[in-house]
Amino acid sequence: MVNYEFPPLGGGAGQAHYQLLQQYALRKDLKADVLTSGAEAGLVQEDFADNIVIYKVGVKKRDVHYWRRSELLGWMRRAGRRYRQLVNQEEYDLVHAFFGFPSGWLSYRTADKLPYLISLRGSDVPGINPRFQLEYKVLGFVFGRIWRGAALLAACSVGLRRRAWAFLPTVDIEVIPNGVDLERFAPGERKCDLPRLRLLTVGRLSRSKRIDLLIEAMGLLHRRRPGITLTIAGGGALADELKRMVRQKRLQEAIKLLGFVPGEAMPRLYQGHDVLITATAQEGMSNAMLEAMASGLPIITTRCEGVEELIADNGVVVEQAGGAALAAAVEQLIKEPQAYENMAGAGRKRAESFTWSGAAA
Repeated sequence: MVNYEFPPLGGGAGQAHYQLLQQYALRKDLKADVLTSGAEAGLVQEDFADNIVIYKVGVKKRDVHYWRRSELLGWMRRAGRRYRQLVNQEEYDLVHAFFGFPSGWLSYRTADKLPYLISLRGSDVPGINPRFQLEYKVLGFVFGRIWRGAALLAACSVGLRRRAWAFLPTVDIEVIPNGVDLERFAPGERKCDLPRLRLLTVGRLSRSKRIDLLIEAMGLLHRRRPGITLTIAGGGALADELKRMVRQKRLQEAIKLLGFVPGEAMPRLYQGHDVLITATAQEGMSNAMLEAMASGLPIITTRCEGVEELIADNGVVVEQAGGAALAAAVEQLIKEPQAYENMAGAGRKRAESFTWSGAAA
């Protein structure tokens, strides 16, 4: 298994990989070596389970959630050497690459020896993400060759598959959705005070997450309903810019930026809030939405991939992304307390159909 990011480095795809390994650790008929990245210099070998070994190729990263091109190229070069050594010395049956690029590139180059499957995760599929437009243009031809050579392509949502088909309509793509740990993430004993609604958003602080729209929405809400608060959980390149925006709008009392939150603290964080709100432009399938649903939080979100599987009677999908529309969705929820309770219960029930054991099978 090859993945250029793995906890604590990276985001949702690394967390999904970790959860799948937890399931594979229970399998007596399966052995896996995992090649990924690590924060320590050199090559670090870890025994994840009796049947799973992780090889972490060290990367000198400035930010655990943000990959610079130089860091990515450095990992590809060093990981490529270790990858070839493993393929030559072990008798593998299959390579499973998370992300079509860069992980998929390593497996593509040994396709004459080993079949490979690719899990498309989101940013590796050409789309509207402004940060990767150059990569999509320069590497589009390479992406196509990697995809066509795979024994199996899998997307984590119907929407991501649709985006992938818009790029390369000639390939077959399966859909294998993410799961959620229903024991870790469960409703707390909170009682929601709708006039003082506690909003939460979770994710990397990147352009595609459009946190600025949430801050704009809070500016409108704060004037009309000063009891509402927003917590922003996550680190990233835009942290300083967003803090300045909060100060300029004089929303320091209404908006709190937590920065990176370790995984062990996330269940309590969800339980301490009332609604998950997100303005993301594109996703694969949002782990944060699944965790919030399992925790009994209604969802307010803009339209993105994964929404059609996750959101029905458990949330509100804002079709026209903007601060005013998001603020209106929050206010509508405040006016309808019974709708809030119904959504909270429906979210937990819907989350129960998304399990990591199902994804691993």
